[in-house]
Amino acid sequence: MGTLLDIRNLRIRFGATEAVRGISLHVDESEVLGLVGESGSGKSATSLAIMGLLGPAGHVEGEILWRGAGSETGAQIDLLRQSNGALRHIRGREIAMIFQEPMTALNPVMTIGKQVAECGVAHGAAQRSWTGREAKKKAIEALEEVQIPDAARRYGDYPHQFSGGQRQRILIAMALVNRPRLLIADEPTTALDVTVQAQILALLKDLQKEYGLAMLFISHDLAVVGEVASRVAVMRAGAVVEEGNCTQILTQPQHEYTRSLLAAVPTLRSDRDKPLAVIS
Repeated sequence: MGTLLDIRNLRIRFGATEAVRGISLHVDESEVLGLVGESGSGKSATSLAIMGLLGPAGHVEGEILWRGAGSETGAQIDLLRQSNGALRHIRGREIAMIFQEPMTALNPVMTIGKQVAECGVAHGAAQRSWTGREAKKKAIEALEEVQIPDAARRYGDYPHQFSGGQRQRILIAMALVNRPRLLIADEPTTALDVTVQAQILALLKDLQKEYGLAMLFISHDLAVVGEVASRVAVMRAGAVVEEGNCTQILTQPQHEYTRSLLAAVPTLRSDRDKPLAVIS
């Protein structure tokens, strides 16, 4: 199994603040890597750097190597040294991203069907041959895949007409309409209640297996990451402090910070008379 994404010594600065401090990570084909840490640890900055979406305020150093469409040759390209046009060819088509908050990620004045179709037309490999009818058909199929009820009828509805869980499913449809090789899921269940969160995690696991997707799953919650990831990297203050097999990280964490993260999660066995552990 080859490596799709290889991050080497990545550093990200915003002015004098170093948000990411020389991290190295890799994601293999069809693998789910969980990236976990508290807010401000550098997880989202890392994902935005991969997508080339940090903007001029972010100064990025290091390498983000991608084994793209010509992967059979073993060739890699450094995403940090590509033009905007080259990145646009990769972004959405080969690497797609689900953002944290679906209500702000979706355009409130555009129907959800057109937003999914637009992703297909803008980034799809067959974009020049897609007619309006074909784009609509592909969008409806993508909505059906993420289990939006009566997708053809609801194609013309707006984001505010859907629940939070359904809006998250729509974002997943937008990300997967072009069958990318790598899916970056940035806190995809943060704003959802526990029941809907479980449904979204189950959906992502099913789609990942069905299409053989590689996935970078970002969360502050180790328990959530444990549901989907095979390997986990733990970030703190811009650095990776621990990395390993998911089972090992959850049951035998080696770093004090990882142990603190686990101890801060309430369970049915938690003593209600005592406060939760403080992350140290």
